[in-house]
Amino acid sequence: MKDVRMKRGRVELTRRQKEDLARLRAMTDEDIDTSDAPEILDWSNAKRGMFYRPVKQQLTLRVDADVVAWFKEHAGENGRGYQTDMNRALREHVVRAEREKAA
Repeated sequence: MKDVRMKRGRVELTRRQKEDLARLRAMTDEDIDTSDAPEILDWSNAKRGMFYRPVKQQLTLRVDADVVAWFKEHAGENGRGYQTDMNRALREHVVRAEREKAA
C-alpha cells in the first residue's frame, strides 16, 4: 500500500481509495459477485474468538500470596501463563455475575 499516507498516527486514504469505497458503498448485495468465495455450510471446525483480542489494561493489583502461588503452581512450565489463568478466572466470575444479575 504505497499510496497510503500517515497523518498523526492515522492511515490517510488516497482519493482513489475513497472513490473505491464510495462505489462499494453504493452497491447492493445483489450487485456483489461472491462466486469466488462460496458460502461455508460446515462450521464444525470453527474456532470461536480466534481473532478477538480484548484490550488489556496494565495495573498494579494486590493479591493474596497464596492465591498467586496457587495460580503459578497450576500454570504451565515455570509458572508461565498464571496471569492469563487469573484473567480467565476473573472473566468467568464477571460473566457468571452478569448472568445471575440478568436472571
